[in-house]
Amino acid sequence: MSSARSQWLNENQQYLSAAITIVKARLVERLRQASMELSMLSHIPSVDVALQQFETLEIPQHPPAFEQLCNLCQLSSFEQGVLLLCAGMELDATFAPIFAALHGDAQRNYPTFSLALGNLPEPSWSALSTDAPLRHWQLVEVGPGRALTLSPLRIDERVIHFLTGSNPLDEQLVGIVKPLADAGELVISHQRLADRLVQTWRRTHPVLQLWGGEGCDRAAIAQTAATQLGLTLHRLIAESLPTAALDLNRLARRWQREAIFSQSGLLLEWTGNPEQTNTISCFIEDVSGLMILSSPTRQQLTQPTVTFEVDLPTPAEQQHLWQVNLGTAAVELNGHLQQITSQFNLNAPMIASAYGEALGQIDNQADNQTSLLPHHLWQACRNQARPRLESLAQRIHARATWEDLVLPEAQIVKLRELESHLRQRVKVYQTWGFAGQNGRGLGMTALFAGSSGTGKTLAAEVLANMLDLDLYKIDLSAVISKYIGETEKNLSRVFDAAETGGAILLFDEADALFGKRNEVKDSHDRYANIEVSYLLQRMESYRGLAILTTNLPDAIDRAFMRRIRFMAQFPFPDWSERTAIWQRMFPVQTPTDGLDFRKLARLNVAGGNIRNIALNAAFLAADDDEPVQMHHLLQAAQREYGKLERSITDAEVKGWVRS
Repeated sequence: MSSARSQWLNENQQYLSAAITIVKARLVERLRQASMELSMLSHIPSVDVALQQFETLEIPQHPPAFEQLCNLCQLSSFEQGVLLLCAGMELDATFAPIFAALHGDAQRNYPTFSLALGNLPEPSWSALSTDAPLRHWQLVEVGPGRALTLSPLRIDERVIHFLTGSNPLDEQLVGIVKPLADAGELVISHQRLADRLVQTWRRTHPVLQLWGGEGCDRAAIAQTAATQLGLTLHRLIAESLPTAALDLNRLARRWQREAIFSQSGLLLEWTGNPEQTNTISCFIEDVSGLMILSSPTRQQLTQPTVTFEVDLPTPAEQQHLWQVNLGTAAVELNGHLQQITSQFNLNAPMIASAYGEALGQIDNQADNQTSLLPHHLWQACRNQARPRLESLAQRIHARATWEDLVLPEAQIVKLRELESHLRQRVKVYQTWGFAGQNGRGLGMTALFAGSSGTGKTLAAEVLANMLDLDLYKIDLSAVISKYIGETEKNLSRVFDAAETGGAILLFDEADALFGKRNEVKDSHDRYANIEVSYLLQRMESYRGLAILTTNLPDAIDRAFMRRIRFMAQFPFPDWSERTAIWQRMFPVQTPTDGLDFRKLARLNVAGGNIRNIALNAAFLAADDDEPVQMHHLLQAAQREYGKLERSITDAEVKGWVRS
C-alpha cells in the first residue's frame, strides 16, 4: 500500500469517526435531557464540542468517502444523519444501548426512522420514500414485519465498506459482473478505435456500441478506453439480466451505485438474441455512466447510440505481433510469416497461444528449432481457428492425395489449377497488386458437379491435404430454414467462424438452395433468391476456398453460375477408371487373395460405392479369418446393390467365383 493511500485511510477513519460522534452526541444529549444518563456514555462530548472537534480536523487532500457519497447521491442533511446512525450501529458498540434507551425497550437496540425523525435536525418524512436517495440507491435497508417508521434500519454492506475506505465488489453483484483485467498494449488500429471511443464519450456520453466477429478484441478495446477515462471496466453477460421488471430495475440501480462507488464503467456483452432486446433497452435506460455494448453484429437500440465496427488486426499488425512473440526466430522463418498471416486471421491472445503451443511441440535441441518452427506454427494456428467452427460443421480429416483421385485428365488439370490459385494468392493479390482490382472479394469459389459417389468430397480432401488446411463439410439442407432471414443467420455463423483460419468449406447438397429462378410470385420466392445471393456474396468475400457440390448442375441458374470461379465435372467413372479405383482401394496391410480388378470394374457403380463394397468385404473376410477374396466382394456387392435398390446382372459378376 502506498504512503498516500495509507495516509488517506487514516484521515478518512478520523473524519468518519468524528461525523458519527456528532450524531451520537445528539442522541446522548436527548438522553441527558430526559435524565437517562448512562454511565458508559459519560465520556461522550456535548454536541457543540463534537461539532468543534469535527471542524478542527485537518482537511484531507482527497475527499473522505462519506463526503464523496453525500455529494454523489445528493443527500440532504437529515439523510446524512440517518446514514450515520446506521453506520454507527455497525462501527460503534455504544450505539446499541443508546438506541435501546431511547426506545425504552432493551430488545429494540437498533436505529429506526422514528428515532431519526425525533432526534436529528431538519427531519423530513420524504427521506424514506422509495425514490429518495437513501432507498433509491439502496444505502439503507428497511427491516420487515413492523410499521415503516418502527422497522429496523440497516446500512447496506457495500456502503459501509465504501465509507471505511474498503472497495470490494458489491456482494450482490458477484457472479453477475466481473472486473476486466488490464488489456495490455493494443495494435495501432485498435488503439485508434479506443481513442475514438474516449473522444465520443467525453463529448456527449452516449451508449457506445462495439460490434464485430469473434476474436476482434472488443473487450480489450473497451477496457483500454475505460482506463483512458480513469474508470475500471466490468463485464456483464446479457443472459444474466433478470427478465422481471422490478428485478431488472433493482439490478440497474445496484450497478449504478457500484459504478459511482468504484468509478467504473460497464461492458454489456450481448449475443444479439432478439428476445433480449427489450430487457437490454430497459436496463440501459436505468443506468447512466459509461456503458459499452458489445455484440457480434450491429444492434439497434432505442437509446442514443454511437456504433463502431471492430475488425481483427490487419495482416501487417498480425505480422508484427508474430515478430514480437518470435523475437530473433522471426528473421529465420524465410517468408513463412507472410503465409501464416495471409491464411490465418488471429488476434493477439490467439497468436500468443499459437506460439506457445508451437514451442511446446518442438524438441529443445537448438539446431532443430528453426527448421521445425514453421510447420508447428502452422498447425498451432489451425488449432486456434478450430473451436468455433467445430460446433457448426463437420470436420473431415483430410488424408487423400492426388494418387487417390481417379478422374479424367481434364478434370485433374482443373483441380490442380485450383490448388495453384490457392497457393499463389499472396503473390498475385498482395505482392502483384491484383487485390485492388477485384470489387467483389478475394474468395475462391468452386462448384463440384456430379452424381453421388463420383469423388467430389474426395477431391476436397485432396485439396485440403495438399494445402495443409482444415476441411469442414456443411449440409446446406440442414442450414436452410423456412423462417425468413434465418438461413442468412445460419450461413453468417458458419462464415464468421471460418474466417479465423480460412478453412476449406464444402457446402454439400447445393441443390437444396440453388435452382433455376422462375418469375417471383410471392415473398418466399424473393427471399429464396436473397438467400442464394447472400451465400454467393459470402463465398466471394470469404478469405478461403468455398466449394459447392451438386448432383444437378443443369438446375443451377446461369446468373449464379457466372459468379462461381471454378467448376469441375465429376463424371460417372468408365470401366478403365473403375479398374484404377479398385486398384487403389485396398491398403497394403490388407491381406488379399485372387482379386481380379478388371472383373470387379464391371460393377457399374461409382467410387463411393466401390469403397463401401471393399470395406464391407474386408469385414466379412476378417470375420472368416481369411484374406479378402472375390466371394467376399460378391457378398458385399450384393448388399450394396440392395441399398441402391438395384439388382446385380450376371454380366457384372460373371467369372467372379467358381460355381
